[in-house]
Amino acid sequence: MTDEQPPLSRRERRDAERAQEHDDRARAAEPATEAMPMVPEEGADAGDQGSGVHDEPTAAYSVVDEPTAAYSVVDEPTAAIDRSELPDFDGDAGREPAASEVAPGGDERRAPGSAHDDVPTVLIGAPAGLASESAAGYAAAAAAGDQLAPATAPGGGLSGLFRRHPRAWLTAALATAFALLGAGSVVAGVAVGASGSTQAAPEPPPVVVPTETEEPPRPLPDPLTTPSALRTCSITPQTQTAALGALYASVLDANTGEVLFDRNAAAPERPASVLKVLTAAAALDVLGPDHRLTTRVVQGDDPDTIVLVGGGDATLSRLGSGSESFYPGAPKLGDLAAQVRAKLTDEVDEVTLVLDSTLWDPNDSWESSWDRSEQTQGYMSEVTALQVDGDRDDPTRGTSRRSDDPVARAGEWFTSALQAEGVRVDSVKLGAAPANAAVLAEVQSQPVATLVRQMLLVSDNTIAEMLARVTSKRLGLAGTFGSLQETYSRALSNYGIPTTGMTIRDGSGLSEHNRATPVYVSQLLAKALHGERNLRVLYDGLPVAGKTGSLASRYTGDNAVARGAIAAKTGWIWTGRSLAGVVNAADGTQLAFAFYAVGDDDVVTTTALDTLATAVYRCGANLSNQ
Repeated sequence: MTDEQPPLSRRERRDAERAQEHDDRARAAEPATEAMPMVPEEGADAGDQGSGVHDEPTAAYSVVDEPTAAYSVVDEPTAAIDRSELPDFDGDAGREPAASEVAPGGDERRAPGSAHDDVPTVLIGAPAGLASESAAGYAAAAAAGDQLAPATAPGGGLSGLFRRHPRAWLTAALATAFALLGAGSVVAGVAVGASGSTQAAPEPPPVVVPTETEEPPRPLPDPLTTPSALRTCSITPQTQTAALGALYASVLDANTGEVLFDRNAAAPERPASVLKVLTAAAALDVLGPDHRLTTRVVQGDDPDTIVLVGGGDATLSRLGSGSESFYPGAPKLGDLAAQVRAKLTDEVDEVTLVLDSTLWDPNDSWESSWDRSEQTQGYMSEVTALQVDGDRDDPTRGTSRRSDDPVARAGEWFTSALQAEGVRVDSVKLGAAPANAAVLAEVQSQPVATLVRQMLLVSDNTIAEMLARVTSKRLGLAGTFGSLQETYSRALSNYGIPTTGMTIRDGSGLSEHNRATPVYVSQLLAKALHGERNLRVLYDGLPVAGKTGSLASRYTGDNAVARGAIAAKTGWIWTGRSLAGVVNAADGTQLAFAFYAVGDDDVVTTTALDTLATAVYRCGANLSNQ
């Protein structure tokens, strides 16, 4: 049912019609689906300006139907309102409407062109459709014959519009509040971030400070080495002789270790008597240069029995006091006999003599690869722990025939010494001394250092074998030929030179099955020159070219220039000859060398080796490997 409204004046009806026409034109000109705010055109009349927007379809809107654009006074230009064209309602401005001006139902209505038309009716933040609803509502009411109240009638103005469309206004207000709150939150967030508001902000993630670690020192480049001088002195012509057979050679600077000449230097080959250099090095390291070999006489199982115990000293001599054997300073059997006589009681004038040669197996006395001619020609004795004068027929000569039984011969000569002291020997037999037997007498050899020199100087095979066996026993080994490989491996390791390819069958070098590389020997001799680990004893014991020992008669003719300048160990077996030592070259350079000439034995090989060493002497540091 429609509320009764007072009739409109003529002017009010004209204004409503004009508003309706304007909205109809706008509705016809714009798509029905797009909400566009109206910007008043210049020259529009007061009625057009009063509505302020185009009309929109009156479809229901929800705040969530589509996004709401935020509007402000500056968002849209507003045409200036010319008050001169407006009806004069100023007299009504600011007064409360009379009771007659309020329509039944409480809605306050106001016609366009009233005193409040200068306030734009566009709702800030409201949907465009709602904003146009105010104008559309007036037009619709006029078209339906609904009479609008005059400006002075109750229900006019904004309050009347609110009362007529409370839900639309509420929806617009909520949308506006929502938009303002959202925009305010963004602004507030920016302001807080910028001004450091007291509002709690999320804590920043912890800053991980990497632990400073000290960089390892960068490797420095190796210092530049002085380039080697171009060497032009060749000894190749001296090697190209059949007398040298298959040559194995190594020459190095004894002070720097630089290899100057190499011919199969790393190949293991038979060193012949040069092996005695290794025997000396092993004994000096294990036994020490001051060690002495001891021969004793101890009490037997009964008071009438004495035991002569061999200690591996082949230098023990049968010569009497005041006479020197081949080994100067050797202990004497006569001294032993005198001590025994002093210890025996006066009642004992006859004894049984037991010979003890069990320091190592007495049956392990000859290496199977040795030629027995070494024994008969006087170069080697049986290797027994008890013997006298190296079992020589002539104790004063180096080369002298040896017997088949050095132990028995030792018994014979000691019996003679006892009888010279007034002690008769009723019988001689082999045996072993009782454990912890009382010592009746003892004598000692010269120190190992002296024995080494005696061995090297004349290449004494017997001393070499004795030192090898005693060294083995000191290491806790058996003292046999079979124990020597381990003996040398352990003893020589202390010098820090690889023993690769080394094979040890004996201590003298007589076996053709021994193996040692020339480079190993030359490196060991360089250490001997500098006296490492007692090795100076070894160097001092080497024969000197044209001066001493086995080199005394050599280095004649063109090689005489090197006399006194080369200290070297000689070697000779039936299948090869050798020479190894130190050259004090003409230019002052010290060169360690080792030469093996492998092949059928020939006396000219000795001269060829001397010639090669002399060539090294002449070249010195200028020695070329070409």
